[in-house]
Formats: sequence, structure tokens, C-alpha cells
Amino acid sequence: MTISSSLNAGVAGLYANATKLASIADNIANSGTYGYKRADADFESMVITQSANSGTYSAGGVRANTLRLVEERGAIVSTSNAMDIAISGRGMLPVVRETSLGSTTGNDALLMTRTGSFKTDPNGVLKTDTGLVLLGWPANADGTVPTMSRDSISQLQPVVIAANQTAADPTTRMNLGVNLPAERTKLGASASPLTVAVEYFGNLGTSETLQVSYYPTIPTVAADSPTNKWTMVIQDSASSDRTIAIYELQFSDARSGGGTLLDLSGATPAGSPAVKPLSTFSPVAGVSFDVDPYGTGTPTASPAYNSATGQVTLAVGGSAANTLDLTLGRPGSASALTQVSGDFAQTGITKNGSPVGNLTGVEIDAGGLIKATYDTGFTRVIYQIPLVDVPNYNGLTALNNQTFAISPDSGSFYLWDAGDGPTGDVVGYAREGSTTDVAQELTNLIQTQRAYSSNAKIIQTVDEMLQETTNLKR
Repeated sequence: MTISSSLNAGVAGLYANATKLASIADNIANSGTYGYKRADADFESMVITQSANSGTYSAGGVRANTLRLVEERGAIVSTSNAMDIAISGRGMLPVVRETSLGSTTGNDALLMTRTGSFKTDPNGVLKTDTGLVLLGWPANADGTVPTMSRDSISQLQPVVIAANQTAADPTTRMNLGVNLPAERTKLGASASPLTVAVEYFGNLGTSETLQVSYYPTIPTVAADSPTNKWTMVIQDSASSDRTIAIYELQFSDARSGGGTLLDLSGATPAGSPAVKPLSTFSPVAGVSFDVDPYGTGTPTASPAYNSATGQVTLAVGGSAANTLDLTLGRPGSASALTQVSGDFAQTGITKNGSPVGNLTGVEIDAGGLIKATYDTGFTRVIYQIPLVDVPNYNGLTALNNQTFAISPDSGSFYLWDAGDGPTGDVVGYAREGSTTDVAQELTNLIQTQRAYSSNAKIIQTVDEMLQETTNLKR
């Protein structure tokens, strides 16, 4: 009977609009919730008589389907906490419940969120107040992140930042910017060496010294021009002050490029290199130096000079595994060693490395790299946070605390480096705001209220019609 189907359609309308009202209420209630994704209720008609000649028309009514609009992105809001994290663009942060740590549930334990305010607990674990632990790939001791699996969370680890951790940054590069006075290679000049001591840091943060002495080569005949030659002797305090390298330096006196290391690469016939490695050296004073970095008692050849980079690679600390790239300068370049008139001066001695330092803070950059800063000024990458991407964000299963889980509708996940592929950048000192537009929700609320009242009116009208029908018997 069509009058009965009208009643059912009215009831279905009440139910559908009540569902719509619930989604609106949820959205308005979470208008200030960071990372909240707006819920929406779509209406679909229900047709009872779908085929031709199916008989008397019967009202089917309406059905409400709710959908979480995960793909919508909220505004980025700045904060004062370095580990408040948001994402500018596509992607999600990998997290896991604190109660799931140590479990063997595999990828089923993976949760995702668009934003979070992460702080360290007493054990140094980086997590939110609601117990969501941030996951990342740990970096090697040198700050590099090894190649990791992209379709599994098996290599992701909880980010742990110990507040009392210390770190040493060994020196691996040094630029030896020194000017040698040109007058010292003339006849009658003093043969005494010019010495500079340069501090560097060992693997354990110990302070060591490279003592670099420059011995001028002086002409023996009055008619001879200045030689523009020096012998450089390098001694290492970490190797009991043994000599680890000796080089003969030849500087140019040409009108163009004068005072720089001589470029003999195109000479015909080829002459001695601008930086000639030696194994032994006996200064005028009669003191003999042998290259013996490991204390074997047998002189060895000094490490070769690379004219393309202007560097020599020294073994320091008495171990071939501990290397230091020392930049002397390329031939024709004034970036490091020079020989011009004037004083013996350090024109630009620079190096990397630092002594042992205490952790002062951590930050995350746009690429998802968590960097620890120490009170010595040393900064090191300790974790990389990948971004999780799925084909269909709206198909994710919504859970508490603005987290989402993989579902058959979302498709499989993939872990990207932030900024690579389809993913956006990671933003520190920021949270993602709610996607709720209160003005739009209040407008929807008015429409839903009217629709609900209209459906209630249908039920009231059907009730009155049924009453009239029953009154026919009187």
C-alpha cells in the first residue's frame, strides 16, 4: 500500500537526517581539534520498484552513507614546540600506539596521522600525550641514513632521544690557508722554519694537533733568483709527534697567478709537480725527518697530492682508518697556500669537527630529518621520518586521536622521503588545523533541521490519513 510506503519513507528520511545531524555535530565539536578530518553524510535514494510493470508504486525512501574526507587538508598553524609536526602536501606521519611497542603484529600495527605534538617521555621516546609514538629510520653514526624497505615498517623504529646524550664529531676535513713570505726564499734569508699548530679532534673528541713546519729552500749562489720553494713537514700529536707527511712546495712567480702553487700540468717536458711527496727530509740544521706515521721505523712515501682537488689524504692518530683530507690548494688557486711578500700569516685555516658536546635540542627539517644540536655547535642527523602514502586516503579507516589505518579501500602503503614522489614537505614548529568550516556546518545544520521537520510532517500527514481511513467504518 503506497500510504504505508510513504510512512516508511518518512521514517527513513528522519533516520538519514539524524545521521547527517550527527556528522555536523561531530564536525562542529572538533572545529578546534588539530588534524581533524571533516565527516560528511551523503544521501542515496532507495528504489523499491526498479523494473517496468512491477506493480503499484512504493516509496523506497533515502539512505545515508557517512564518509571521512581524509584528503582535505587543514591550515598550517605555527607553534613553539620544535617537534610539533605537520605536513605541507600529501603524505602522513607513521606512528604506533605505545601499547603496541615490542609486538610482532607487522604492518597491522602501523597507524598514520597528519599532525602531532611529540615530546620525549622519561625514557626518551618521542610520543604524543595520547600515546602515539613517532616512527623513523635510525641514522648511522656519521649522520647518513642507509637504504631501507619502503613497503614494510619492519625497519622503522620508535624515535628515542636521550636528553643526556653526548657526541663527538671527529675532524675529517681541514683547509690550510697560510701565506709564506716570498722574501724567505732569497739568498741570505734565515733557514729557520715557520711553524703553525692546528688543532683537530679525534674519534673520541680528544683535542689533537697537527704541527706544520715550512722550511725555505735558499739559493747558494748570489746570482740565483729566489727559489720560491719550501719543504712542508707535518707532525701529528696523536701519533707521538711522528712525522706523517713531507712535501716539497713550488710556487709560481709569473705575472699571472704569481704566489700560487705552480701549475706544471701543461709543461713540456713535464717538470716536478707543484706539491711533491717525499719520504725523508734533512733540513740545513741537520735534523732529519722520516715519514713514519705508524712507528714502524721504516720511512714511507707521503700520501699523493691530488691537483684536481688540491688535497692530500693523511692518516692521523696512528691508524690508516682515521683519515683527514688536508686542502693545500689547487695549482693557480689562492684559496689555501700562497707565497707572496709580507708576513707569515694564517689566512684561512678552517676545519670541521668538534669536541664532545651535550645535547641541547632537536629539530626536524623539510626532508623529515631529525637533527640533534650539541652545545659545541655540532649538528648531526639521528633519524629520518618517512611519509606514508596510499592510493585512496578517503578509504582509510578512521580511529581515535586523528589516526588512520590501512583498509582494503585505501590500498597498500608506500614510504617516501619527504618531498619525493607525490609527498609534500615536513613542517616543524607547526600543527595542521581542523578542516571544519563552522559557517558551512551551521548552514548545513539549518538545511538538515528543515529536512528533518519536513520528514516529520510526512509522518504526521500519513498518520492523519490513516486516521481518516479508520474513521470510514463509523
